[in-house]
Amino acid sequence: MTFVQLIDCRTSRFDEMNRLLDTWVEQTKGKRTATHALVGKDRSDDSHFIEIVEFPSYEEAMRNSNLPETGRIFQDMVALCEETPTFTDLDVVRDEQLNRVMAREFFEGLGRGDIDRLFERVSDDYLDHDPANARDTGLRAAREEVAGWRRAFDFSMRVDDQLAEEDRVCTRWTFTGRHHGDFVGIPATGQDVTMTGMTWHRFREGMICEAWWQYDRAGLLEQLGALGR
Repeated sequence: MTFVQLIDCRTSRFDEMNRLLDTWVEQTKGKRTATHALVGKDRSDDSHFIEIVEFPSYEEAMRNSNLPETGRIFQDMVALCEETPTFTDLDVVRDEQLNRVMAREFFEGLGRGDIDRLFERVSDDYLDHDPANARDTGLRAAREEVAGWRRAFDFSMRVDDQLAEEDRVCTRWTFTGRHHGDFVGIPATGQDVTMTGMTWHRFREGMICEAWWQYDRAGLLEQLGALGR
């Protein structure tokens, strides 16, 4: 179970504290078990800071605490604070990166073929970057392209992996389907096909506003017997 530690402190020497944290990161390379660290400043009190440190588990957090480098840095940290920092230990019982959830739902919807519902969470000024197209396209063209894929293939989409960073989500996916209609001039073959790819989605105010696509189009054409024609 993911474990999070909140470190609550007060200091008027944050620049020194920041350098101290950089020193800890450098000194614990290859040893630390922390996976994510975030520091927030209280908007109503410039001397009040909270550091949030994430670990894969409580046991990994204890391993991290027992590093000699962590002990030394903690003593230096206390010296920079106006009072002894307080610690809150939390087992994470719910963790949802909402943009990542929405990206997954987008691919699930793409596999179901409900085009109207699929594009409900896509912004009107959506911009699509697809290497198969000569130029970037907008929302209307994206809808037409999805409809074209649905006419050519009876397919489903499987989400294999996802990473989320700030306003962007990267999804690694697998397309599985049967060729039952014209595709780039290739008449229906009845061939079962698979294709892998990755898509970066950018989000704004809870809506998908931009996408970058990379996928094995050549592999798909090969499965359809089209290469070399």
